[in-house]
Amino acid sequence: MRFRETFQELMHDVRHAGRQMRRAPGFAFMAAGTLALGIGASTALFAALHAVVLRPLPFSEPERLVFLRTATSKGPASFSVGNFVDVDARVAAYEALAAKQNATMTLEEGDVPERLAAARVTHDYFEVLRTPPLRGRVFTFEEDEAGQPPVVVVSERLWRRRFGADQSLVGRTLRLDGMPHEVVGVMPETIDLEADGEEVWVPASFTPTQRAEHDEHFLLVFGRLKAGTSMEAARAELSTVAAGLEREHPDENTGRTVVIAPLADVLVGDYATQLAILFGAVGLVLLVACANVAGLLLARGAARGRELAVRAALGAGRGRIARQLLAETLVLAGAGVIAGLAVAAGLVRLLVASAPAGVPRLEQARLDFAVCAYAVTAALAAGLLAGCAPALGATRLNLRSALGGRSIEGTGDRGRRGLVAGQVALSIVLVAGAALLLRTNAALQREPLGFDPGGLLTARVALPAARYPQPEETKRAFLAFLERVRNVPGVAGASLSSQAPLVPGGGSNGLIPEGRPVTMESSIVSRLQIVTPGYFETLRTPLRRGRGFTADDRRTAPRVMVVSETFARLAWPGEDPIGKRVACCEGTQEDPVWKEIVGVAADTRSSGPAFDLRPEFYLPLEQAPDDAWRWIQRRLTLVARTTGVDPTAVMGGVRAALREVDPSVPLFDVATMSDRHAETLAESRFQAGLLATFAVSAMVLTAVGLYGVIAFGVAQRTREIGVRMALGASAASVLRLIAAQTARVALPGLVLGLLGAWAAGRALSSLLHGVSPHDPWSLAAAAALLLAIAVGATAVPARRAARIDPARALAES
Repeated sequence: MRFRETFQELMHDVRHAGRQMRRAPGFAFMAAGTLALGIGASTALFAALHAVVLRPLPFSEPERLVFLRTATSKGPASFSVGNFVDVDARVAAYEALAAKQNATMTLEEGDVPERLAAARVTHDYFEVLRTPPLRGRVFTFEEDEAGQPPVVVVSERLWRRRFGADQSLVGRTLRLDGMPHEVVGVMPETIDLEADGEEVWVPASFTPTQRAEHDEHFLLVFGRLKAGTSMEAARAELSTVAAGLEREHPDENTGRTVVIAPLADVLVGDYATQLAILFGAVGLVLLVACANVAGLLLARGAARGRELAVRAALGAGRGRIARQLLAETLVLAGAGVIAGLAVAAGLVRLLVASAPAGVPRLEQARLDFAVCAYAVTAALAAGLLAGCAPALGATRLNLRSALGGRSIEGTGDRGRRGLVAGQVALSIVLVAGAALLLRTNAALQREPLGFDPGGLLTARVALPAARYPQPEETKRAFLAFLERVRNVPGVAGASLSSQAPLVPGGGSNGLIPEGRPVTMESSIVSRLQIVTPGYFETLRTPLRRGRGFTADDRRTAPRVMVVSETFARLAWPGEDPIGKRVACCEGTQEDPVWKEIVGVAADTRSSGPAFDLRPEFYLPLEQAPDDAWRWIQRRLTLVARTTGVDPTAVMGGVRAALREVDPSVPLFDVATMSDRHAETLAESRFQAGLLATFAVSAMVLTAVGLYGVIAFGVAQRTREIGVRMALGASAASVLRLIAAQTARVALPGLVLGLLGAWAAGRALSSLLHGVSPHDPWSLAAAAALLLAIAVGATAVPARRAARIDPARALAES
């Protein structure tokens, strides 16, 4: 009976709340709309966070999946084939280990060849992930042996995009990189953790020579722990295995360890922190919205003071009145969550479309059950939070003054001022954070790249090993292509590089300056670029000392090298590096091949302006080691500078030049260098733009709340102001009175906000570049913007107060 009575009271409160909203549609629309914006934005960010970070990987028992890598004092590194084979044979904590080498392959199907993202994987790769094929099967252990007929597994994405989901594809033969491959299976889309992930998988097929090689590090290694095996036990076993590899192969593995991490953490990387920060920021916007609605409810409660007093006088207890007001707030929150889900659906689409490339699984963000449950929970929390202050204020009614016709005062006024002060503080935190990210984006744009990206066209070319098995054939084909590009109308200069700046991929080598022991500990790990003569002139990269490469730097000439400023500083601090020698890339520790430094090039931000400078070195294409073509997978990047025309205008000529050399080879990853530069800034720009949007939203809500408090205070003090003016107070003194009222509300929030912004700067430090987390200009900008908003919100009520007619004010009161 008690439950039924409570339920009936609740339904009565809900119906009464609905009638109250219909009687005041303007108030209901403003309050529910404010909550809808806050709930919608928060839900959209939660959808992104859930898709990228919180949702388990789409594999069986994903918590048992791990990622392995090696590490030395020089930093983390991939696996060599020899180390992978030895580790795989010696560990017992894993059900299986698998290795993958990222690659690209040319699909020669139909009239237009297409370059595909690909991977060379060991046979147990799909076993580790435990993803059964959608069609057919995966390749077997025997098919992963060297010398076996080539087979391929294709992705569902490629199967649908290129072959129209043809059921007969399994068993057909596709020509990849000039070799026929039998299609044995189709993998489902759940294996695609990235929108631009691999579309074909072929067996790694390590040769006996590769299995004995412990020095070339290019493999990504995945593992599945045995049931009941802890990460600590797996790490301990790997430590023992790494120590054994160091004893057996000291030249390649001295100081090298093997480390593991959960695969989910590796895939998500820094995006977890970035999304968590943005989600926290939108949570502050939701708090500001709650405070705004609470202020509206307090003002409405003050206007309903007589009604509530009558209820109390007729016997309604304080708890009963508080429940009634909370019910009204929850009805508003219910309307807010319905509208908020519609807002969130649009924001999720906008978020996915505008987010920078590379965020794993972001395209899977949607309003599923978990996200909708979050929205309902957030709405309930927001409703309770917004309704607490009005409900508490109603329990402290002064029946005598309320029944006498006066509004609720005292606690309600203090509550509204406190809420607005909180809004001010939260807005300061958001504005200061947005200012830090905007200044970071500006600093990144000003960061010198070490070359001129304007007017540069980049495109990648990969030659199939089946048709170009010998290094000399590969060189001739690339140089023939380059010569034709240089004759294309509109091209002022062109060059080839194995790793042009801002282009994905690449590799590195350990360089040993002459005079140091020829050991791994003495090496300087540096980024490798194999380039043609004219490369520095094409990029307009300054040469600080010496010269670049010429046509005379051939295979039969003395070996030469150009190094970056950072490498020269690390290798020979305070010395002139020209004429000094470096061992790298060829020979053995007993008989290294020395190369003479002939030039020092300016440092380049090869990975983008947000990344630290790395030592780099350049080798002339004609002198590239034969093994280098295997390292770079016979893949080079064309860099062409145009003569005052749009770089894309010469694309037709460049494609024609490649067709003249080999019509079966496509250009891929074509982009202007300016576009690549913009892409490197996309992440910073996205974060800054999103946080700036949150900050603007919070400031608008704060301005509305501040205006409401000042206007309501002026209305309450109309009689007082009239008396003051009747006794001789000037308009200026009245303006100062209202300004003082604004200061009492805004200044405490300003102080708390600056303290909060100081603390928030540390949370944002991982996203900043070239800006201190406690940047005084950002704090000053936030404070100045708040003061400007306070002045604007005060201007209209203050002017109205200064124009009060004393006689009318005294008569109406």
